[in-house]
Amino acid sequence: MEIVEVGPRDGLQNESARLPTPVKVEFIRRALDAGVRRVEVASFVNPRRVQQMADAEAVLAALPRSDDVSYVGLVLNRAGFDRAAAAGCREIGMVVFTTDEFNRRNQGVTSAESVRTWREIAAAAQSAGIRAQVTISAAFGCPFEGEVPVARVVDIAQAVAEAVPFEIAIADTIGVGVPGQVAETFGRVAEALPGMTLRGHFHNTRNTGLANAYAAVTAGARVLDASLGGLGGCPFAPAATGNIPSEDLVYMLGRMGIETGIDLGRAIETARWVEQHVGHPVPGMLAKAGDFPGARTGAR
Repeated sequence: MEIVEVGPRDGLQNESARLPTPVKVEFIRRALDAGVRRVEVASFVNPRRVQQMADAEAVLAALPRSDDVSYVGLVLNRAGFDRAAAAGCREIGMVVFTTDEFNRRNQGVTSAESVRTWREIAAAAQSAGIRAQVTISAAFGCPFEGEVPVARVVDIAQAVAEAVPFEIAIADTIGVGVPGQVAETFGRVAEALPGMTLRGHFHNTRNTGLANAYAAVTAGARVLDASLGGLGGCPFAPAATGNIPSEDLVYMLGRMGIETGIDLGRAIETARWVEQHVGHPVPGMLAKAGDFPGARTGAR
């Protein structure tokens, strides 16, 4: 199971304190030392709206390059893609929300307009040799429009798939989903798009994040997003809290016999390290409890 570390972007974007660029770079370096090989490092968005991401280019420029590591840049429009490409980003992700109201608050346009923008960006990325993937956000519920039908998620998935992403993520942006809903949604998207790699992105706002991750795995998800320490949240969604903690996810999968390639001990150390820099306790449980006493600590 591949885990994408989203702490340096999704984890930090909702923090009140702005971490200096060298601290962000050290955060990413520690994630790599723990065995992570895909890291969402920054979002190339308007810095006036998300001030924590104002140093996106500086962060990317300071990172070590390796053929087996992918640094992901989030973009929301063509201007953001152009910035990411100019900065040397070799993988980009874009977001399309399931509801128009959430999409407008996040991106200033309707969902259909974001789909059109995604198609333009995907074509530009493919021409430039940049890997492009897309996330369907608020797939399990919207804070402004309420319940989201599974059929709506499937329709958007089919629309964005026309631009041939290498991967589609299905995201519980505000943490309202439950395992049965997750299993149904992933199953129906997989049925509609056979062969498409699906990724799960879950927030733990209502304490269902890890259960939802397990449901996604059983429904065929091959990749999961997580954030060291469980940091995260969406600045444009009321009461949105953190992503599922990377170390807690690695522990759960490891005890199930599912390999992630991530060293649990180092992941826990990094969660405790980032806690010192954000200035408050992190939500993750293993940062508090540690590994199971007597268990083998290592790559799971």
